[in-house]
Amino acid sequence: MTSIYDVSDTAVDRFAENDPLLASEAGLAGQNHRWPDLSPEGAAVGRDLAAAIKAEALACPTDDSAAIITQRVLVDDCNSMIESFDAHEHLRDLNNIVSPHQNIRHAFDVMSTDTAEDWELIAHRLETIHEPVDGYRASLDQGLRQGMAAARRQVETAIAQGEIAAGENSAFLHLANANVEPMLAEKLRAGIKHARQVFGELTDYLRSSYLPAAPDDDAAGPERHARFCRRWLGTDVDLAETYEWGWTEVERLWVDLQDACREVIPGAEPGEVMDQLQTDPEYAANSLDEFLEIMSGQQDMARDAVVGTHFDIPIELQPIDVKIEPAGGASAPHYVPASEDLSRNGCVWYPVAGKTFFPLFGEITTANHEGYPGHHLQFAAQLAQGAKLSRYQRLVSWNPGSGEGWALYAEQLMDELGLLERREHRVGLLASQMFRACRVAIDIGIHHRLSIPANATFHPGEPWTADLATELLTTKAMSPLEYSTDEVVRYCGWPGQAISYKVGEQAILDLRKEAKAQPGFDLKDFHSKVLAPGAVGLDALRDQVRAK
Repeated sequence: MTSIYDVSDTAVDRFAENDPLLASEAGLAGQNHRWPDLSPEGAAVGRDLAAAIKAEALACPTDDSAAIITQRVLVDDCNSMIESFDAHEHLRDLNNIVSPHQNIRHAFDVMSTDTAEDWELIAHRLETIHEPVDGYRASLDQGLRQGMAAARRQVETAIAQGEIAAGENSAFLHLANANVEPMLAEKLRAGIKHARQVFGELTDYLRSSYLPAAPDDDAAGPERHARFCRRWLGTDVDLAETYEWGWTEVERLWVDLQDACREVIPGAEPGEVMDQLQTDPEYAANSLDEFLEIMSGQQDMARDAVVGTHFDIPIELQPIDVKIEPAGGASAPHYVPASEDLSRNGCVWYPVAGKTFFPLFGEITTANHEGYPGHHLQFAAQLAQGAKLSRYQRLVSWNPGSGEGWALYAEQLMDELGLLERREHRVGLLASQMFRACRVAIDIGIHHRLSIPANATFHPGEPWTADLATELLTTKAMSPLEYSTDEVVRYCGWPGQAISYKVGEQAILDLRKEAKAQPGFDLKDFHSKVLAPGAVGLDALRDQVRAK
């Protein structure tokens, strides 16, 4: 009889063959010459594949806890894919951060460039980039016919991103710098020209045909939002209760943040402290090279402080790169894991948009979130388990509830371990924690069309708008206006995902509190239990950590 591990392991290749972008992101070999079919017909094939893999997984015996969690992860993910298709989400999959509009361009950022053969694959993808874009347009067109357009705010952002991809600052242009023989170089230049033209045509389509039908309302609505929350958290939560808790956290963290600011400049208000931290060269990196050097050094420091003491990670999984995000890409720092064969290191990508001055007070916590002891350590722990963890769990499955929850927990852990070296770094930590608390209030408030609580210290009783959400981030989390604006667009276009950080972190803290109440508690052992199953849903994580 087929084991659940066999089904789970082969599911990686089956999903990768169906979605070569997934293969590129996960660093899986053999698919970098292909594109996924993003048409409605291609989505239907993906749904059928998920249903078939789910049936095979459910038919497998589960004789122990490891087999149970392996089956549970695969079935849960297949259910999410099926549910998303049945709700026709693929017909309005357009936002500012993780829709096909970004994923097609991002594919080139994660492809290997080590050999001439790698560059041939890149050139081929450039030459054929119209294939996924044509399929994507077909899906968006069907969504329009069914009255399911993405919201105007998302479309306008995608248009702006498309203009960059097609323009003189296109991220595609950096591919022309390849050190390859002349015929291949010419092939790359032709492919780049084609890719820019394709994105120019897609942008024209969005502006002229799609935007006029896009609704102004950003809200997903309670039913759709609750469905997304189940998907991103892997558990059901009382969203009304979570909304109230989010506001409680905002009020609590505001007190802590004010105290931390006064430790940096005694007697000063948070706004004054933030102004100095954001403008004074003493608290900043004053060139891009200096910024990259400091961020790389932060990863080295954090690795040396936690590996071997609080975590065990094989030396071959420890390397991490720090790179600059190409123009037109993500607006926030993000992490891409190492490839399966470790030919590509895990990497933290930073968007800089031409900046030469980098305030550092918050970047230390961001580095801890994305690298050590956050996402990089998290993914390394998964890869380190080898056959103890199914290949699907190691490389493909990702639930933000425990995934982003862990990274937020990692931020706080650095403070608990006494590893924040300067007082302003704690201001950055608290601002980050406040940012995630604000997300809970904003995400649930906007998508459920709620009002701000009458007892809040911020616009009490007023109905949520994107402008109020931006104001909350700038006044309470002290986030720059441009970044706050981009983030609110993200929350509007990615329902439910934004709350996964704070809700997931709290779930891990609750589990740690439970574990501490038991005799013989060991923090390193607790961390191993949390990381052992991979980034699973919160229900599965609770069951795994509580298992004897």
